[in-house]
Amino acid sequence: MNLLPSKNEFASIKEGYSSNPSRSLSLRADAYTDPRWFNVDLQQVIAKTWQWVCHVEKVRAPGAYVAVEVAGQPVAIVRDRDGTLRAFYNVCKHRAHALLKGEGISNKIMCPYHAWTYRLDGQLVRAPYTESLEDFNPKEICLDQVQVEEFCGFIYVNLDPDAPSLSSQSGDLETEIQHWAPDIDKLTFGHRLTYDIRSNWKNVVDNFLECYHCPTAHKDFCTLVDMDTYKVTTHGIYSSHMADAGKTSNSAYDVSNATVRTHAVWWLWPNTCLMRYPGRSSMIVLNIIPAGPDRTFETYDFFLETPEPDATELQTIKYLDEVLQAEDIAIVESVQKGMNTPAFRQGRIVNDPDGSGKSEHAVHHFHGLILDAYAHSA
Repeated sequence: MNLLPSKNEFASIKEGYSSNPSRSLSLRADAYTDPRWFNVDLQQVIAKTWQWVCHVEKVRAPGAYVAVEVAGQPVAIVRDRDGTLRAFYNVCKHRAHALLKGEGISNKIMCPYHAWTYRLDGQLVRAPYTESLEDFNPKEICLDQVQVEEFCGFIYVNLDPDAPSLSSQSGDLETEIQHWAPDIDKLTFGHRLTYDIRSNWKNVVDNFLECYHCPTAHKDFCTLVDMDTYKVTTHGIYSSHMADAGKTSNSAYDVSNATVRTHAVWWLWPNTCLMRYPGRSSMIVLNIIPAGPDRTFETYDFFLETPEPDATELQTIKYLDEVLQAEDIAIVESVQKGMNTPAFRQGRIVNDPDGSGKSEHAVHHFHGLILDAYAHSA
């Protein structure tokens, strides 16, 4: 079975897309439903872009580590004794067993299979009972490195060894985030929400990138923010979504004592969303993880001023979990079902040249980046 689309399918996948969002159709439905395009997503998008891992607090101390999966590949991020941040494939060079699990602090990396032991810089220093081996030199064995970067208080990794740094690709994103969230690296983890969604990951991103659906589907949200001030701006590999807090009482959660009065949200290509909602100083990270052609895992991590959410933040978490997410998950799961029918091939992009929130130009921007990635894999 061919695991990738044919050359003709690569050539025709851009059908209907125009660089002008006012003339463009969306991605075709098969990009969301065909397992072969999902394989392209993993190989040419997720495995070649900067993927969010955690807040810097998790690997701030010497010896701190965290083990994750990126595009199905096991990766370990480690803070070396001298403070250098490193990342490796979490795979022993002896028999390929996983080296680290979860998170913690250690002064070495020891494989739980045969006790091969590595320094925190990845160099093998001990391999039991290998003294009689011929042509075996532990100094020649080192864990395979993965690109890692600290960016705006968070840790990202990239499996592509040739990828440019995130800071060099992301233009003014760091400046924007530091302006609206200057304390981001001082925040601490407070809560996590997780979801298993029956929809392609790109449908989840599409839905996040436009508020055209908000007046219909998110009536509470439209009282939380002033939709007349909602502005969406696209940049090279990110888009910013800004709005003032609503001027009257809202039906989402209480913001009467909010110190942050701006709804500031950034989407970073391809699947990271950073959100600063009205309330106390905080940052919410939505990580959209492709799990199958019609399955997506989501994590919502709340980084707060204190480890324990205050009363307003508990309301925020409850609203996001029980109202906003429930509404969005129902939407994207319905869309996925519709895309699997013969009744839908692709739809029109609705564009407001003024960049309002009730526009799909950020969706169009995302689709252009997807198609560029597909073109490079043909």
